[in-house]
Amino acid sequence: MSDTSVAYTGTARFFHWLTVLCVLTMIPAGLLMLRIGSGSLQNFLFDFHRSMGVVLFVITAFRLAYRITHKPAPLPADIPALQKGAAHLVHVILYGFLLINPLIGWIGTSAYGAAIKVFGLFTLPPIIAKDKAFATTVLEVHQVMGWIFTAAVVVHIAAALFHHFIKHDGILLRMTRGQT
Repeated sequence: MSDTSVAYTGTARFFHWLTVLCVLTMIPAGLLMLRIGSGSLQNFLFDFHRSMGVVLFVITAFRLAYRITHKPAPLPADIPALQKGAAHLVHVILYGFLLINPLIGWIGTSAYGAAIKVFGLFTLPPIIAKDKAFATTVLEVHQVMGWIFTAAVVVHIAAALFHHFIKHDGILLRMTRGQT
């Protein structure tokens, strides 16, 4: 029987995979909404992307609170310090972007003068006065940060697959099955 003491808890795994589901729907919506013509599909994608940003912010806040109060599973001792440092950096980037970029999106959307209707349930209030020139700048920053976030997601996935298929060290199993 494997040692599950280094596996992630069920709660940590739930938050992780819920985040994955949200991110893997939000990123394509964000990319597509800027590349299609205006109309009902584009409006839907903007609303969906904004709604997912709000949901991801809330999930990440709860997830971070859980992570602070429940120490994550340590990486195996045989993983080199450089890889451990890189893993930590990527996690900081992912958490940081999931908290900061939705706020930047909210600022930019508010400055643009658009509403953030969260799945039609409620509308977030604008947090800055309408200023389309400022909105353009802020939303460009939001987009660049989105690309950096997407790159960090790809690195995170690649590292997990490397550990699973090349190293065969059980790192991925800690987050999929809760075992090593």
